[in-house]
Amino acid sequence: MTATIFIDGGAGTTGLEIAGRLEGRSEFEIVTLAEDRRKDANARREALNDADFVILCLPDDAAREAVAMITNPHTRVIDASSAHRVDEDWAYGFAELEPGQHDVIATAARVSNPGCYPTGFLGLVRPLVRTGLVPHDWPVTVHAVSGYSGGGRAMIAAFEQEDAPTAHKAYGLGLAHKHVPEMQRRARLARPPIFQPAVARTYRGMIVEVPLPLSHFPRRPGLDACEAALSDAYRDSAIVRVATANGCESVSIEEDAGTDRLTLRVCGNEDTGQARLIATLDNLGKGAAGAAVQNLNIMAGLEETAGLNL
Repeated sequence: MTATIFIDGGAGTTGLEIAGRLEGRSEFEIVTLAEDRRKDANARREALNDADFVILCLPDDAAREAVAMITNPHTRVIDASSAHRVDEDWAYGFAELEPGQHDVIATAARVSNPGCYPTGFLGLVRPLVRTGLVPHDWPVTVHAVSGYSGGGRAMIAAFEQEDAPTAHKAYGLGLAHKHVPEMQRRARLARPPIFQPAVARTYRGMIVEVPLPLSHFPRRPGLDACEAALSDAYRDSAIVRVATANGCESVSIEEDAGTDRLTLRVCGNEDTGQARLIATLDNLGKGAAGAAVQNLNIMAGLEETAGLNL
């Protein structure tokens, strides 16, 4: 049986990426609104309530408004905004993050897609906190650089203009980025991480790095122990992979660009007891559209990786 899907905000970057991954798939029929009806509240309300699945690719306030428009019990929602990522009434759409999370998503009516930066951060940190290798009350720092496509049309235009003034821009300098609560809660940390985001002049791709002074931790884990914990956490995943330490000579921001996978690395110096945990992903792939399609597959009872580029 074919399931109907309405992508609210389908003309944006993430919406178009999702539609591309669903193209040609007979399991789904995408419901679209004509250009002149996209902002018609009644037309949107009808589409939201008629669809089997709704994927929201909207700003936070608009996503909340869309959810409020759904008045029936059968429409299931995947929200790609940050509006519901710390809402305990919503399933968190990172299937690999916790044991049993796949099953939670499979039966959920409301699923919140993780943020792109949190995906890399949580993929690295959560298994180490869960196993006690990293203390949950440690003041964790995370530095991350994203391709500019994650900033929407205005940022894309700014970076692609002929006389664009910069190749790399740090932001979020007030340490109150909207992803921080998601990172803290989903990693189960006692304090918010110090988050240092930046944007580079590359269209897509992301590198997330967490430095750790392993020798200062109570258990003093080595690099091998951290790598083993990650490998064990994701041993059954076709999407999250753990690279071996011999891949630590250098890492490019474009390492996983154009894919829907997430690659994790444990690099560092055993003699000093210092580690650099590094995640690479596509900010539009596993960081956005790829994750949404993965969650859709799980919710629809289909092969988890269908339509994904791995």
